[in-house]
Amino acid sequence: VQLQASGGGLVQAGGSLTLSCAASGRTFSSSAMGWFRQAPGKEREFVAQISGGGSSTYYSDSVKGRFTISRDNAKNTVALQMNSLEPEDTAIYYCAARQPYRYGWSTVPADYLYWGQGTLVTVSS
Repeated sequence: VQLQASGGGLVQAGGSLTLSCAASGRTFSSSAMGWFRQAPGKEREFVAQISGGGSSTYYSDSVKGRFTISRDNAKNTVALQMNSLEPEDTAIYYCAARQPYRYGWSTVPADYLYWGQGTLVTVSS
C-alpha cells in the first residue's frame, strides 16, 4: 500500500484547508485510516481516524468540532477537512493506514502499518 498526501499550504488563522490522501492497493476499504501531525520539535500526534467502511470516526480533543475526516472507497481516497484553523495546528500532516481487518480505535503511530510522506500545513496568526 502506498499513500500520497496533498493539500497542505499556508492559511491564515480562522481559515480552512482540506487535505487529501490517495491510496493504492486492493485492501483500502478494509483498512481504517488515520491522520497524524508533527510540529517542529514535537512528537507525532494523533488527529483523526475513520473506519474502513467510513461509518465511524474518532478525533483528538484538540481538533474535535473543527476537523472532519472522510473517505471515498470507490476512489481510494481519504480527506481531512480542517476549519477554524489555529497557529497551533501548524505541522506536517501524515495519512496512515492500519493493517486490513484490524478493528478498534488507535491513537498510537506504531499501530499504523503504512504512511504517506506528509504535507505541510502552516497557519499564520
